[in-house]
Amino acid sequence: MKDQRDLGFWKLWNLSFGLFGVQIAYALQSSQVSRIFSTIGADPHDLSYFWILPPLMGLIVQPIVGSASDRTWTRFGRRLPYLLVGAAVAIIVMCFLPNAGSLGLSISAAIIFGLVMLMLLDTSINMAMQPFKMLVGDMVNERQKGLAYSIQSFLCNAGSVVGYVAPFVLAWFLSNTAPAGEVPATVTWAFYLGAFILLLCVVYTFAKVKEMPPHEYAAFHGISEDKNGNAPKENMFRLLVKAPKVFWTVGLVQFLCWAAFLYMWTYSTDAVASQAFGAPSMQQVTGITVDGQEYNDKYIFNGEQPVLENGRLALGGVKIDGELTHPDVLIAGGDTIVAGGCLVVADGVEKVNPHGGLIAEAGDKLVVDGREMIVSDRAEAVSALTLALAGEGTSLTLAHIAKLDANTGRYILEETSQVPAASGEISVNYKTVLNPATKAYQSAGDWNGNLLAIQAIAAVLWAVVLAGFRRRKLGYSLSLLIGAAGFVSVFFIHNQYVLGISYALMGCAWAAMLSMPFTILTNALSGGNIGTYLGLFNCTITIPQIVAALCGGAVLHCFPPAANGAPLTVGMLVVSGVLLAIGSVAVWNIKETFGSRSSSPAEAMAETQMGTDADI
Repeated sequence: MKDQRDLGFWKLWNLSFGLFGVQIAYALQSSQVSRIFSTIGADPHDLSYFWILPPLMGLIVQPIVGSASDRTWTRFGRRLPYLLVGAAVAIIVMCFLPNAGSLGLSISAAIIFGLVMLMLLDTSINMAMQPFKMLVGDMVNERQKGLAYSIQSFLCNAGSVVGYVAPFVLAWFLSNTAPAGEVPATVTWAFYLGAFILLLCVVYTFAKVKEMPPHEYAAFHGISEDKNGNAPKENMFRLLVKAPKVFWTVGLVQFLCWAAFLYMWTYSTDAVASQAFGAPSMQQVTGITVDGQEYNDKYIFNGEQPVLENGRLALGGVKIDGELTHPDVLIAGGDTIVAGGCLVVADGVEKVNPHGGLIAEAGDKLVVDGREMIVSDRAEAVSALTLALAGEGTSLTLAHIAKLDANTGRYILEETSQVPAASGEISVNYKTVLNPATKAYQSAGDWNGNLLAIQAIAAVLWAVVLAGFRRRKLGYSLSLLIGAAGFVSVFFIHNQYVLGISYALMGCAWAAMLSMPFTILTNALSGGNIGTYLGLFNCTITIPQIVAALCGGAVLHCFPPAANGAPLTVGMLVVSGVLLAIGSVAVWNIKETFGSRSSSPAEAMAETQMGTDADI
């Protein structure tokens, strides 16, 4: 094995600098995706299912990238080509994802579009992040790995902070609210900014980092190489069978930890909105029931006019003294009524430009286009469904696919069928959710990013404390227990600033999750299959998230509704706390081993004090 001279600080810095940009993308994804889907109109009970795609992509991509890059030698490098491809796709997708609700699509179509973008984004982030984990293992000697991983961890957390706080900072300059179903400009421009920084970081990395040629790499790692300069490789499934026991014992702790944080990423925006911002709930229309038969498609029509659209009843008009006034007519002057798409007010208190509105019924209130309507004693708002049922023999058209023609303003129906005329009653079906169109909800979304930034900063500080623990397992276990307390405490806190303490405690667990597993595993590994093993180890991160996502909706249903009738999403953070507490106990089942690359446990423990951020 050939010894390698120490690298200067800035060379170590350059090896990991690109992680700053990649981590901004990762932070925006983890903090804003649930907010984006909730804003589009997704059911909170379905949110966890959307989070299946990110870890599923990581499960597939990470081992492939790890194994393939172990075999790759090009004039651009060994790991860097994967960074280039992954970052390029991420940059493009980051410009599309936040616009899913602004393309004129129905709720279901917008969600499908968003899911495709999320899948591509996470795949590309995984592909771009994996090379940085391997560059340190490839090019840094044992004496400097602790410093190299510490730099990498710092850049990861710094990128996280930028990504988390970006929407909050942009709210000083841009609107933090948007029409119902559309993502606010603060979130959209945060993704644009993140894409631009990622581009700069990738360009910098390619300009500054030069990887070892094959013969030098083989000499440095003490492995034989074939005629093409490649180290002999084993089938990844055989490697998995031969994996050290610590691979599995650490994997159990990983399972519990990453399931816990998956629930935090999924439900924290709604939990913060409900706990600290008092975000109002709304009744979202899910369909109608005709003579006991439910019709739950997204659009129900009478002729060409929608009566049920995007989770709301369409506004049919305003009745004044029994006379119907359509929403496209503006009445003003004297003591008459102003009837517009957004408000119905007495005595001309507020004028609005007339346009068709959408009604969300919530108890005795009527909310049109996300705003509560003010209705005079002489006027009542009438939904399009009421008008559709007013005439004798009126039937409704059930449209499975409906598109609004932007040129004609008319709906194009496909795959339609007639709903039979009702012999009994027709009722409207609702589900109660937080109203994402309100300022309180969107402010909570920005504040949730700040809380996650506090978590990231706390993780950096706690990592310094962790490095001082002589007993690694004690530090690991204690960190997870502190994080568990942070998760559970959210249930009892209703002040947005005090919540910062809870998230700081979560940061202690996060710091341990980023450093301890990779330290323990890499100390146990030796040979030329480091990339493959790290890719396989990523399964201990992705599989628990997939399992947790599949179970999330069912677990949330176990909690009673909150006081405002919306799902009790904060209960999922309590579940996260319980999982971390169990994980802190499971740590004591780990028995560390040391590969041939480390001459002693003391030397091995000095290698890696901080690992890189793991992907979802």
